Amino acid sequence: MKVFGYGTEAADKDLVSVVFERKDPRAGEIAFKVTYCGVCHSDLHQVRNDWRNTTYPCVPGHEVVGEVTAVGDGVTRFAVGDVIGVGCMVNSCLDCEKCDAGVENYCQGPKGFTATYNGPAKARGENTYGGYTSHFVVREEFAITVPNGYDPRYVGPVLCAGITVYSPMKHWGLEAGKTLGVVGVGGLGHMAIKLGKALGARVVALTRSEGKTDEILKMGADEVVISSDKEQMKSARQSLDLMINTIPVPHDINPYVGLMKSDSTIVIVGNLTNFENVVPGPLVFNRIGIAGSLIGGIKETQEVLDLCAEHDITPSIKMVKMQDINDVLSTLEEGNDGDFRHVIDMQSLHEATDHLERTAATIPDPYRGDVVNRRAS
Repeated sequence: MKVFGYGTEAADKDLVSVVFERKDPRAGEIAFKVTYCGVCHSDLHQVRNDWRNTTYPCVPGHEVVGEVTAVGDGVTRFAVGDVIGVGCMVNSCLDCEKCDAGVENYCQGPKGFTATYNGPAKARGENTYGGYTSHFVVREEFAITVPNGYDPRYVGPVLCAGITVYSPMKHWGLEAGKTLGVVGVGGLGHMAIKLGKALGARVVALTRSEGKTDEILKMGADEVVISSDKEQMKSARQSLDLMINTIPVPHDINPYVGLMKSDSTIVIVGNLTNFENVVPGPLVFNRIGIAGSLIGGIKETQEVLDLCAEHDITPSIKMVKMQDINDVLSTLEEGNDGDFRHVIDMQSLHEATDHLERTAATIPDPYRGDVVNRRAS
């Protein structure tokens, strides 16, 4: 099928309209029309090649939502007309210890998991293209069911920001009676506050912005600590059982260590680069762990979306048009994205197909991984 989208061929170029062919769904695969796609800060990093791993052409988008248009042989969980979501993964080996445990995001197969975009960097230049596109094809095992009654506009950010903060909460046993600290109240942090409350925890939000206090309390936080205020930080010492640190850039983590109880854990989900010097003494004397967590498996992703539907949890979003994506990325780059996630209304792309037929740049067909459909075999 002919697919239109937005992508770029270099780190220093804007996203432009592109066209390519996606193959019809094979056995075990689902095709769907994309209706919404969230914009993640990772999209900016990949487009700009900030992590030095981008394969071009790069067509971003891993917060994808749409309506099923066709299913391949052997598909049992989905039918034409269903509303589904696709998060950060579209493939894995499905045959290793981690995949068997339902954490495909830590796949131990020879290639690891396949990212929804910027996937396998092949010698021939093959690549995966993401959700900034009119249509998508995905394996049944990597599609998420959108619960009845949950507004699909909100689904995309849950499949990225939501699962990124929910997975460590589950792994480190956050529950009623425990206290969660959330560092950074942006796209990830505001979801951590809401999900932490849904799990029954007491939630303490840490921010440098004193003017955000009332807004953060309205999100559900039990307490707000201004991290630049030494007295407030001192009052909060050794009060947290778990901390989700969402800050996406290098920073001094030492002041946050003092807030942790003995046998507690600080989980890094935002900063993939480095930290300033970490002082080990407080970690050693209080048996405090610093850990990392990467998105979550498909089972947990379905679980967090179901939890959001059950508790009426929605991310704060701002709807945008596909044609405005470069302005959105500039906003992210300048750090003026606020406490919300941008979501692209893909109808703006579908309505422009006549124009794109004449103007879109043709790019190579995307990579297609091997299909291993357990239900069909």
